[in-house]
Amino acid sequence: MAAWVSLEPAGRCAWDEPVRMAVRGLAPGQLVTLRASLRDEKGVLFRAHARYRADVNGELDLARAPALGGSFVGLEPMGLLWALEPEKPFWRFLKRDVRTPFVVELEVLDGHDPEAGRLLCRAEHERHFLRPGVRRLLLGVTEADLCPGLKISTGTCLLVVSRIVTVKAIAMLPFSTVLGTVDPFTAYVGPGPFPGIIDIFGVGGGLLEYRAGLLAGHGFAALALAYYDFEDLPKEMDDLHLDYFEEALCYMLQHPQIKGPGIGLLGISLGADICLLMASFLKNVSATVSINGSVFSGSRAIHYKETSIPPLGHDLRRIKVAFSGLLDIVDIRNDIIGGCEHPSMIPIEKAQGPILFIVGQEDHNWRSEVYAQTASERLQAHGKGKPQIIAYPGTGHYIEPPYFPMCPASLHKLLNKPVMWGGEPRAHAKAQIDAWNQILSFFRKHLGGTEKKTSPKL
Repeated sequence: MAAWVSLEPAGRCAWDEPVRMAVRGLAPGQLVTLRASLRDEKGVLFRAHARYRADVNGELDLARAPALGGSFVGLEPMGLLWALEPEKPFWRFLKRDVRTPFVVELEVLDGHDPEAGRLLCRAEHERHFLRPGVRRLLLGVTEADLCPGLKISTGTCLLVVSRIVTVKAIAMLPFSTVLGTVDPFTAYVGPGPFPGIIDIFGVGGGLLEYRAGLLAGHGFAALALAYYDFEDLPKEMDDLHLDYFEEALCYMLQHPQIKGPGIGLLGISLGADICLLMASFLKNVSATVSINGSVFSGSRAIHYKETSIPPLGHDLRRIKVAFSGLLDIVDIRNDIIGGCEHPSMIPIEKAQGPILFIVGQEDHNWRSEVYAQTASERLQAHGKGKPQIIAYPGTGHYIEPPYFPMCPASLHKLLNKPVMWGGEPRAHAKAQIDAWNQILSFFRKHLGGTEKKTSPKL
């Protein structure tokens, strides 16, 4: 019998879902090499491989069989995804267009590398960032759009708005209509309204939608928000003005498909600090998640109405060069003189809702765990309770949704040089799975989210 690849779920699934991979029809005890590959939208090839031995029945189930070598070793059912590495140096794994899936090619070869022999079988698996039915729309929000009494047209899209814009964002609304039997892959979560989340990334700029798309598949109306280097927004980083982000929050609060009374905020790196600023100065923020944020105004001042927070600043002479030749920027920021009462610290004691700090203990962008502990000290010093801090050993800066390959190093947009981000691939991969589940649970608890469920038959 010819060998063949078995995938469950077959054909396609959401990126943040596990897939059970198996090979059947092999000879008892046969040595094989499994290879996985995909190309991103820029044409960069990512690859991973692992060596296995079939069982006495000629079957190989990655949920039960440990890898004997290759890109990883041991029992790692999803290792062929999280161990993917780019052929291009210092290239970060990103999904730039969520409207199309990543297509993962799986190959099974006879024998073990480097002497792996003929191709025995192959399969492809689509991994999506938008479940069928999730509505996506590029939004432009003006002050006129936010005025009460303005007639807003709604339909199959989330919102139809003016193209004269101040806020640049992508809105994702979960699927809420059932027509017959729906594929389990479809994100049916009910008629709405939905709990809302604003999603913000870091200094890379532009508009990244993949996390918001995945959140929509779990029943959240998510707004992926750009703040520089996108369309007519400023091309370079400047001082942060919170008024821009306030407009995005007001948009979410006034939309009829958003479940109030408050909004959730999710950010990573500088995006996390922006979320903490919003939670501290703006009303109706019910829950905030900071992924490797710093809780300080970094190299640029922050302004909101009559309030300004001075930058903490940095010293480039503190940059270290690792043995690999990569730059290590973990200690370039100026010291926190005065601890939790430093004037450059975000006044998170003003936040109305709870805060969850997700931190990588091997973050080399800055010392995220130290900053999270400083945030806890400030909250307690102002009579607040301890925030929830989840620290992951062996985990670097870019904590992404499950099964994203770890980015150990890439080009820093502001320094224009490759820097190390920290982390060990296996530990980082496990942290991403747990962190994603923690984030979803946190928002469900504080925003009243609902679990994705298979739709009923009519």
